[in-house]
Amino acid sequence: MSEKAPQQPVPPFHETNADTPALGGGLPVVKYWAEHTLSSEGPALWKTLLHNSACLSCSWGTGGQKGGFTNEAGEKVQRCMKSVEAISSELKPGIPIGFFERFTISQLQQLDSRGADRLGRLSYPVILRAGRPYYERISWSEALDIATAAFQKAPERVASYSSGRSSNESAYILQLMIRALGSNNLADCSDMCHAPSTTGLKEVLGTQTSVVSLESLKETDCVVLVGSNCSYNQPRLMNELIKLRDKGKQIIVINPMMEIGLVKFGSPSFPAKSLVQGSDIANLYLQPIPGSDVALFVGIQKSLIERNLIDLDYLQAHTEGATAVIEQARSTDWQTITSTCGVSQAEIKAAATIIGNASSVVFAWGMGVTQHQNSVDNVFSICNTALMTGNIGKTGAGVMPVRGHSNVQGFGSMGVTVHLKQEIQQALERLLDRPLSRVQGYDTRSLIEAADAGKVDSLLCLGGNLYAANPNSNEAKRALGKIETVIYMATKPNLGHFHGLGSQQTLILPVLNRFENPHKTTVESGNNFVRLNDEGQTHLKEADLKPEITFLAELAHRLHGDQPIDWRRLQDPEYVRRLIAQTIPGYEKIGEIDRTKKEFTIGGRILDQPKFSTPSGKAALFVTPLPDLSLPGPESFGILADQPGIVLALMTGRSYSQHNTVVYQIGDQYRGMPHRNCILVNRLDAQHLGVAEHGLVTVRGDVGQLEKVEVIYGAVRPGAALMFYPEVNVIFSAKNETRSGTPAYKRVPVCVYSPNAALSLVS
Repeated sequence: MSEKAPQQPVPPFHETNADTPALGGGLPVVKYWAEHTLSSEGPALWKTLLHNSACLSCSWGTGGQKGGFTNEAGEKVQRCMKSVEAISSELKPGIPIGFFERFTISQLQQLDSRGADRLGRLSYPVILRAGRPYYERISWSEALDIATAAFQKAPERVASYSSGRSSNESAYILQLMIRALGSNNLADCSDMCHAPSTTGLKEVLGTQTSVVSLESLKETDCVVLVGSNCSYNQPRLMNELIKLRDKGKQIIVINPMMEIGLVKFGSPSFPAKSLVQGSDIANLYLQPIPGSDVALFVGIQKSLIERNLIDLDYLQAHTEGATAVIEQARSTDWQTITSTCGVSQAEIKAAATIIGNASSVVFAWGMGVTQHQNSVDNVFSICNTALMTGNIGKTGAGVMPVRGHSNVQGFGSMGVTVHLKQEIQQALERLLDRPLSRVQGYDTRSLIEAADAGKVDSLLCLGGNLYAANPNSNEAKRALGKIETVIYMATKPNLGHFHGLGSQQTLILPVLNRFENPHKTTVESGNNFVRLNDEGQTHLKEADLKPEITFLAELAHRLHGDQPIDWRRLQDPEYVRRLIAQTIPGYEKIGEIDRTKKEFTIGGRILDQPKFSTPSGKAALFVTPLPDLSLPGPESFGILADQPGIVLALMTGRSYSQHNTVVYQIGDQYRGMPHRNCILVNRLDAQHLGVAEHGLVTVRGDVGQLEKVEVIYGAVRPGAALMFYPEVNVIFSAKNETRSGTPAYKRVPVCVYSPNAALSLVS
């Protein structure tokens, strides 16, 4: 007889500040919608919202050939504020002719992220030449000449960086062009976020993406959501959680912070039952110490074993490595587990009870899992738990990384990665009729390190914000400043365009966004669904813009000629899609999508049977060492130990109204943080420091400090804190996870002290 599922919807460290609302979402979302869709920009917003193209925001976005507000299951009324924010930003007027000649680069460097975004749409190509104080207008012809010369450098000295803003077609051309040069330097924004997911899942399951479809998620009995604040970043996923709770299903949330939207969320999609009063989300909410996920999941495994809730038949038939993992869980004592993760044995048992008694479980996670120094082990530990309970390879079960950008997964599928799948490499070699380089390429962090060492001459950035995305902002600026030619292809200005400047020349090339292209494009959702975007038009009638594939294909033609493929023909996206169908496993249907108009789920990725693409055909379990989570003392930051400073584990995060590095509003209404220079701490830590709420402190990392930081009390466990990315990046140099290269943004040791106290500094 199964045990009754325990309930703890509000976690232990739940004390918020007076400005924190009672629920996430709700009427403020409707208010934002009304303010924008009923304003002068309303007609253009509605036209775009109803356009047959995928959402510009997260990988849970809607759109495609089923129209606006429609998810991949064909369900209507899938709205969120993120879509309107992203579209509204793209519908800004074009930057007028002469703007860049009126403002020096020094003046532009005074802008914050929100200020840069609010300048408007990039509307003509510009160049900043060495020694000149201004960006100047440049022709597309000259831009192509400069780019051609730049990428004729030695293959090991050229590189690209990209984000998920662009299409599959652009991504495919980019990687094909760079690899044909003999370079594998294809850094991507995913290197900074979900690379540990792809690294870990490949080892465990032989795949690199979610194995759960939207349809399968709807059939689950339980969701375990780890290190993800989808109430901020993937609001449409909240609709699925609400529907599961309405059916009596269980949701476990694991997060060092209590995010109010994961306790109660008001969805505009359910106005009668959810919008005003909110819907309950978490049945059980655990708040581990940042970075302790392995210990928590080993504890869950130990509790499952102790009560005979693991599936030994499944492990015997479909996995390998289980014996060592079971032994690790059995032999690790409870005191070690609970002291490492900060979660009580009773709470761990409660989670194990829910998981062990559920008929099917989906384990989902975000960057709270992947941005740690042991992040691949974090992924292993989650997968171990799923496999020990037989929850991979059946309907309603599996592992599901929750990705943040709308096509970041598509870029990986297209081969924009430094870890190219062997079958794709072989297919590309057949297409290009030559062997490709086996030299290890630069991922994002190694690209910055190589540039800082003077090893990179030319860099092409297809979207993204390489400067602001990196820890140690001064290092990023210095490194990019040693690259001769930096080329940005973008729709809007960002901080990188003003701080990530090449030593000889920096070009900003304005391109069309997803709903403006004069041709069809495709993107991939986080659940492996390929969406087809219709043609569109830009509102910038007088602007000098180009589609990304037009520029990339012409550059590739200049670099490679017309052999062994017709590079200039890559300006035809239908032709590109036929090449994708030939070379990317699972994407065969894309070759006919222009004729069939049928969107599709990528073949071989959704697992409804326990059959795995590993060499043995079995899933692999891996022993996961418990991490050492000790923090340095104040003296490590140049502060004497007997002075009033406190060392905390800082988590960097996005605010509510933010997408990646783009900030739409300076405050965070759901955490009660009024501006960007705040630190959210537990009241007990602030009192230990002797600082009242709204008092000002200095926050010091290993490479810098921020001053006059406002203290905000929040529902974060003692010993941890939160500040906003990318602004806080300037103070720390995060350690990288060695297997994936991802920085540990979610556990940054910082010393917080009051500047009003008489401090003695170590000389």
